[in-house]
Amino acid sequence: MMCGLEIHVQLETESKLFCDCPTNYQDAPANSNICPVCLNQPGAKPHPTNEKALENALMIALMLNCEIDQGVTYFMRKHYDYPDLPSGYQRTSVPIGIKGELNGIRIREIHVEEDPGQYKPDLGIVNFNRSGIPLVEIVTEPDIKSPEEARNFLKELIRVLQYSGAARGEGTMRADVNISINGGNRVEMKNINSIKSAYKALNFELIRQKNTLKRGGFIKQETRAYIDNGKTGSTKHMRFKEDADDYRFITDPDLPPMEISDESIEKVLDIMPEAPHNKVKRFVSEYKIDEETAKVLTSEIDLAIAYEEVVKEIEPVFAGKWMRDELKRVLSYNKLDFADSEITAENIIELLNMIQNKEITVKAGQRIIEQMPNNEKSPKAIAEEMGLLGVVKDDEVLAAVKQAIDENPKAVEDYLSGQKASINFLVGQVMRLTRGKADPGETVKLLKENIE
Repeated sequence: MMCGLEIHVQLETESKLFCDCPTNYQDAPANSNICPVCLNQPGAKPHPTNEKALENALMIALMLNCEIDQGVTYFMRKHYDYPDLPSGYQRTSVPIGIKGELNGIRIREIHVEEDPGQYKPDLGIVNFNRSGIPLVEIVTEPDIKSPEEARNFLKELIRVLQYSGAARGEGTMRADVNISINGGNRVEMKNINSIKSAYKALNFELIRQKNTLKRGGFIKQETRAYIDNGKTGSTKHMRFKEDADDYRFITDPDLPPMEISDESIEKVLDIMPEAPHNKVKRFVSEYKIDEETAKVLTSEIDLAIAYEEVVKEIEPVFAGKWMRDELKRVLSYNKLDFADSEITAENIIELLNMIQNKEITVKAGQRIIEQMPNNEKSPKAIAEEMGLLGVVKDDEVLAAVKQAIDENPKAVEDYLSGQKASINFLVGQVMRLTRGKADPGETVKLLKENIE
């Protein structure tokens, strides 16, 4: 399998690419964020190119390790006939960045273009609010060898875009997916608007092409639409694939050429955040945590920032383990991003200090962190409220261990007969007797010693 992606994501700007219309198209009534320019009315000329859009595209190119083309940058007209395109052509720039790389996948080019409107064929209506919103298009080389690799690449790309703050993320993503097998003709799939859909479309198309070849058929060079019909999804023929010549590219005479200066690049480099894939490498090197932990901690920029605050006071490996396992577990259960949880780095430091200073047990810490999302109380206040402060003394734990053994002879018998999981039941009894204030690891050790 050979697969290349063309990913379109809206750039984060307040106004459109060639006019002053706002870009909040999802919140506005249909056909209200429009003007003669984005409707291509006779005599209406495009404004000079939105500088913020170009700056954001440049930042994305730099974060994807692209070489920046500092020659003359200009816009081309890409002609095709569709109801969502009032001009009959789409303005798209020549590449701004080339020869990039992410996750071992080569980035062929990055350029800027304008978004078309939204056409609903079933209703026969078009909403032009989206028309003219700036897009970045990221084109990969056909280096992707499996649907899983495509999914992982897209996840990492969306993470880069979220870190950059320059694009609007997966919610505005639309991808064209090109796939061929055994060096055969290339099939392009349209209408893919999520990572999950890209994965399902590739799985389906891979099987379809293999089955066609097995039956002695021929893979046609065509464009197919992705249909999301549940668990698997499917594709269907739209049209035979166009080549670049079919779009009749010409330089747009209404827009002046531009140059990307050294000063422009330096300005972006000064404000550009560290890319997540670079942050992973630094976390592994600087904090001596494993790569998987580093990937989890950098999955959100706010979580990564919090971790770096926490490790100023807490040992990095211990902090990383708790934030990777317990904090992410709680966030996932509550369907929250770290930024929305209202948990602060100070909260995490307070909790971990309580555990390390043996003011609470590990088990108590797990119960406290479950109460921390969107809670104004400090971890210590939560612990006091739940009666979890304090760790019982060794002799109290030993007394509880002996009581649990005496009261549960069946569990003891099961353990001695080889059913080692029964020790967990006895641990639970000790935790009940000590009101959760015994250390689970020490409890297991004492139970085994006293049973055996």
